[in-house]
Amino acid sequence: MLLSKHCASPDAITESVEAFTGIFSYWKNVAIIKSSKDTRYGLDSIVTHDGAKLPCWALTNLSSFKQKFGIEAYEKLDVIGIDEAQFFEDLYDFCREAADHDGKTVIVAGLDGNYLRRSFGSVLDIIPLADTVTKLTALCEICGKRAFFTLRKTQEKQVELIGGGDVYMPVCRHHYVNGQVAVEAARFVLESHKVECPSHIHK
Repeated sequence: MLLSKHCASPDAITESVEAFTGIFSYWKNVAIIKSSKDTRYGLDSIVTHDGAKLPCWALTNLSSFKQKFGIEAYEKLDVIGIDEAQFFEDLYDFCREAADHDGKTVIVAGLDGNYLRRSFGSVLDIIPLADTVTKLTALCEICGKRAFFTLRKTQEKQVELIGGGDVYMPVCRHHYVNGQVAVEAARFVLESHKVECPSHIHK
């Protein structure tokens, strides 16, 4: 099952954690993996913005999971949950191997698009592998309509920038387009007014 998040929002994060919580209550042997890039709430758990917490493994890549978890313990697993799946480059290969060859139920939660509305990582690539796909949306923080996009509120341009409500907000199409214009205008003003410190001034 793939939980594809259109936008970065507390609601979408909460829904994905609730899905993982549900598998803990139904299945006996479960392991959850998240990217070690996200260190906001520690490396041993996934956490919603309201404090709900589940234990997890924080890894740089998925291919190392079986060895680190232990071969015998891995064989006993019923379900593998993967959170923040967009950060794993080997997502497709791991999911195919775990589901097709190892007989695991794999539940994946991740953003399918970045703040530029372009595909993010390999989340879209695993749709052909999925039995079911659930699109998680939120509410636009400006007007309250359904939010399908993520607006970055800061000036950074790199694709991977981990953050919460201080960096991102879920928005509808109208406020995404208008918000991007405002952000670009602010960036232009800031860059055009940069002033170099005179060499005789010491900090």
